[in-house]
Amino acid sequence: MAHIKLGDNSLEKETVTLNLGPTHPATHGVFQNILELDGERIVSAQSTIGYIHRAFEKIAEHRPFYQITPLTDRLNYCSAPINNMGWHMTVEKLLGIQTPKRVDYMRIIAMELSRIADHLVCNSVIGVDSGAFTGFLYVFQKREDIYEIFEEICGSRLTTNMGRIGGFERDFNDVAIAKIKKFIVEFPDVMREFENLFNRNRIFIDRCVGVTPVSAEKALAYSWSGPLLRSCGVDYDVRVAKPYCSYEEFDFEIPVGTTGDIYDRFLVRNEEMWQSLSIIKQALVKMENEPKGIFNAEVPDYCLPPKEDVYSSMESLIYHFKIVMGEVPIPKAEIYHSVEGGNGELGFYLVTDGGRAPFRLHFRRPSFINYQAYVDIAKGGMISDAILAMSSLNVIAGELDA
Repeated sequence: MAHIKLGDNSLEKETVTLNLGPTHPATHGVFQNILELDGERIVSAQSTIGYIHRAFEKIAEHRPFYQITPLTDRLNYCSAPINNMGWHMTVEKLLGIQTPKRVDYMRIIAMELSRIADHLVCNSVIGVDSGAFTGFLYVFQKREDIYEIFEEICGSRLTTNMGRIGGFERDFNDVAIAKIKKFIVEFPDVMREFENLFNRNRIFIDRCVGVTPVSAEKALAYSWSGPLLRSCGVDYDVRVAKPYCSYEEFDFEIPVGTTGDIYDRFLVRNEEMWQSLSIIKQALVKMENEPKGIFNAEVPDYCLPPKEDVYSSMESLIYHFKIVMGEVPIPKAEIYHSVEGGNGELGFYLVTDGGRAPFRLHFRRPSFINYQAYVDIAKGGMISDAILAMSSLNVIAGELDA
């Protein structure tokens, strides 16, 4: 209990110090906020992060490029394939590798499925934190369906290690394609049901509209990106501003909000899921129009040969050894590449000195940047609003701390 004197008079006002986290279930991650409360209203707050800092950037300086991919899985683990492919595209930019169109379309399908899975988690949890658990149960089966697709593509579900530098380790099999088509058919009904539960729900609207609004100017000052920035009315999307992976060939809209409050963040993510579904449909058609069997670039110095060839061909064995052990030539360079992650601009700043590992690697982690504003937007609100605000920022602890 703290005692604060107001002005020169002797009137004292009591405030309460409350620890929100690092282990409170409502924080959805291991981070702490020390709140100073006047009743239930937040007078001031202080954030503490770093509880699961794993020094990934320093570890990367001692790993060959291939062995860095599993580190990216553990940033935003709700949409790991976007992290994987963002890293692969960074290395491809460094090496001057041009991927086939079919590889681009395969990557887009995986990344947009990841975006849907990420947004399903965020928006359904916003519902839970406003007191509505049903929507969470409705949509999580679709997230499970996405994980089953990932399992067919790469053998993993959450931390996927999906793809390779130059493309994929294998082609999409018939089961994966069938499951993608099944998802395209079934997801709209589930999504409409989810929106019917929340979009015009009086209680949900009262809990979200006008709560922790952020202006476009403040969002830009905090260097926000992704759905949070777009909810404030700024139509910045890396897929359009700096196209990669043939996104310029696709027809999709960038949903934007007006007030930047929790309701706008919710609606923007909902609409982005519809747009992602449209992109997946387009990518599937484009992929099927390309010759089958192409799933990586023709660069044997950097693309692992098929495993069966490694056991029978000396040349394949040599390439496999050189690539895995990091004995392939790497140019000296300083580059930056970014992709549109589930939470915003996910960037990779890479400096190489010609060695087998990066000289320096920095991850631009959207959760780390977006979370800076939390103390500011929570101040003056209620505890219940602070919980909802945290959910609407979709702070993923692995991406926050790295």
